[in-house]
This record gives sequence, structure tokens and C-alpha cells, in this order.
Amino acid sequence: MTQDLITEVAGSVASVTLNRPDVRNALSAEMVQGMKDFFLAVERDDSIRCLVIRGAGEHFMAGGDVKGFGRFRGMPASERRDSFERRIHELHPAIFTLRRMNKPVLASVQGAAAGFGLSLMMACDLVIAADSAFFTLAYINIGTSPDGSGTYFLPRIVGQKKAMEIALLGDRFDAEAAKAAGLINFIVPAADLAAETAKLAARLAQGPTRAIANTKRLINMSLEQSLESQLQAEAMSFADCAASEDWIEGVTAFAEKRKPKFRGR
Repeated sequence: MTQDLITEVAGSVASVTLNRPDVRNALSAEMVQGMKDFFLAVERDDSIRCLVIRGAGEHFMAGGDVKGFGRFRGMPASERRDSFERRIHELHPAIFTLRRMNKPVLASVQGAAAGFGLSLMMACDLVIAADSAFFTLAYINIGTSPDGSGTYFLPRIVGQKKAMEIALLGDRFDAEAAKAAGLINFIVPAADLAAETAKLAARLAQGPTRAIANTKRLINMSLEQSLESQLQAEAMSFADCAASEDWIEGVTAFAEKRKPKFRGR
């Protein structure tokens, strides 16, 4: 695994830390490959029940390595076009895996979540952020359009008009504004971010694994489905959950008026 990415598995929680703090964890080719490999490994490991994504140092991720883009300026336009199209396609498997994996993905955000950092954050299932975090889609400020799933998730989360505002103006906004727009779920004091992230990850990892996976799949597919198709999918999903040991534990715990102890089976 590349030094640009730190990976860890502790019990049933996996974590990946974007590790280029000297450049606000700006994206590198090694980081992209590391994410693709680790996300796939997490997806395939049934003992892992939650994935956490965070940044090293003071920031989550400031997006692409814009300073590094300088080396492309002397290229003919056609070569720049081809080079960036190839580079951006390299990101896509990581995003697909995040959305497809049958376990919750939690982004833990401090400092800047900008450019692809914001796109990556939006691709996660839940977001906990420090009260000092700040956000910007930013692409428009360097004369380009968003990538990495930004234009897919943004209007689905905030609505079309707000998405246009965030994308076309490229303004920076704070954690309170991000929460009001629905981009993040929880705001905590910066000093408590690590502890609160661990607490939330543990809660997710201790949940009913199959029910969480099925719920994630249903919500992800809902905007592309007819009502009839979604109702059918819900019925099949509920029935699938009812065949699990966790469902038996949940119903038993409810009857016994105690907290369920789900085992991910």
C-alpha cells in the first residue's frame, strides 16, 4: 500500500487515511490506486462492518494536486484532453466500490473538503465533521467542471438550484451551512472529532449487517426506480432480512425490552 494512504483494520471497523498532509491531502496517482485496492478488499471482507475515511493532519482533502497540474500547461490541447480523461477515469472504480459495498461508509472531515475531496465526501453514506471544517466544490475557480461523482451526488443531496449555486460560484462555506444543505450529518467540536468518529463507527459496525446493507442498496437505487419497482425491492429486502439471525435477535430483544446484540449474521 502506498505511503500516500494509511490503512487499518481494528476489529470490525476499517479505516483509510488520506496521507499527504503537506499538500492538504491533494490527490495523487498512488492515492487513487491505494483507494481502489483497499476499498475492494474491504468490500470482500465480511468481517469488516464499517469503513471510515479521513484525512491526515489538519484537512480532509483539498482535491486534485493543482500545483502539479502546471506540468500539463505546455502540452497541446488534444494531449491535455486525453491525459486528464484517462486520469479521471482511474478514480471511478473507487467511487463505484464505495457505493456498491454492502457496509456503511463514514467520512470524518476536518479542515478543507474541496474539489474531489467534496465529491469523495458526498459519495460516503454518512459524514461527521469538525465545527471548523469548510467546504467548496472549487472546480470553477480553476476553469473546469467537477469530476469524481460531484455532479451526480450534489443535486441529489441539495437540489438542483443549490447545486448550481455551489458548483457555478465555487464559494467556500462552513460546517453549519453544509449541514443545513444536507451535505453532512453531524457537527462536533474539532477536539472531539476522532472520539466521536470512533463512537459512530462502532455503532454502525455493531448494527444488523444485512439490514444496513439492504437499506443502503434501497436508498441508493430509489431515485432511478419507479414506485412499483421500489415497492417490490422493499418487499424482497424485508423478506431477506427476516431470514437472518440478526432479525431474530432484534425481534427477541424488542419483546424482552432490552438492547439487541447483533452479530452480523
